[in-house]
Amino acid sequence: MSRNLAPLSLAASLLAGTALADVPNVAVDITPVHSLVSRVMEGVGEPSLIVASGASPHEYNLRPSEAKALQNADLVFWVGHDLTPWLEDAIDTLASDATVVELIEADGATELPSREGALFEAHQHGDEHEGDDHDDHAGHDDDHAEHDDHADHDDHDDHAGHDHGGHDPHAWLSPDNGAAWLNAIAAALSAADPDNAGAYYANAAAGRAELSDLRTEINGILEPVRGGNFIVFHDAYQYFEAAFDFPASGAISVSDATDPSPARIAEIQARVADQNVSCIMSEPQFNPGIVASVMDGSDARSGVMDPLGSSLTPGAALYPQLLRDLATSLADCL
Repeated sequence: MSRNLAPLSLAASLLAGTALADVPNVAVDITPVHSLVSRVMEGVGEPSLIVASGASPHEYNLRPSEAKALQNADLVFWVGHDLTPWLEDAIDTLASDATVVELIEADGATELPSREGALFEAHQHGDEHEGDDHDDHAGHDDDHAEHDDHADHDDHDDHAGHDHGGHDPHAWLSPDNGAAWLNAIAAALSAADPDNAGAYYANAAAGRAELSDLRTEINGILEPVRGGNFIVFHDAYQYFEAAFDFPASGAISVSDATDPSPARIAEIQARVADQNVSCIMSEPQFNPGIVASVMDGSDARSGVMDPLGSSLTPGAALYPQLLRDLATSLADCL
């Protein structure tokens, strides 16, 4: 009996190895997107994460293992140029034969114009047509070139090292975008690996159902504090604010790469006083002294929001937990 089982076991192992080898090598830019791709690939394979958990995606130096993951990739998923401009060259150089999916351009996804100014008032008009309309993307590169001119404006000093172009790249913080991206991820994986298409689409459908339930849960978390005024550390939460109709009153910094100017801090301090702001949210990687200076003389409380989920374990569960944690942190602070 054991003699008969041995060849069968060997054959099964070889078949399993062949099936595994046929699964595409997938590289993903940041942890929230990695989580969505992991959800779609659940039970089939695992994607590689390019930007280490907790690191800023805006400026990053690839480690050898991350460069190798790009080099070996059949598929690359990334948010897009506005979030990680440095990654574009790395993809072109290391993953030139891979299929590259820029998720911010995915069908059904919403793309919002970048906000400028501490109180989000500088670009409330003129850019609104760019929010949901993807027909204008043919001229998108021109928008990037024009936005570079902002470096010459004195009131745009905070952009030095964190150029978002014409659009806000933090699009993963909308669960509606998360759902649209699950569809795009499943479609790309199925095209590359038709044998597992059924699993990819089933996983994406289950993920969308989970996000629908999560939206209801988050609205329940926020409802008791709806209408409260809060300030965020850097302007990364516009998509979350829009998704749950819970707008911030301003941002201490437009960038997670540079400290705010004294003039910007003074502007935020005035907003805290004028609107009786009760909550100022910091982020894990920033100097708490900056938040303390903004809070000076006010009764505002402080909390912590993390748009990347740096304290969470990368994987399929990270994305919904990230959104849940944002809502919980905000509600606890308010």
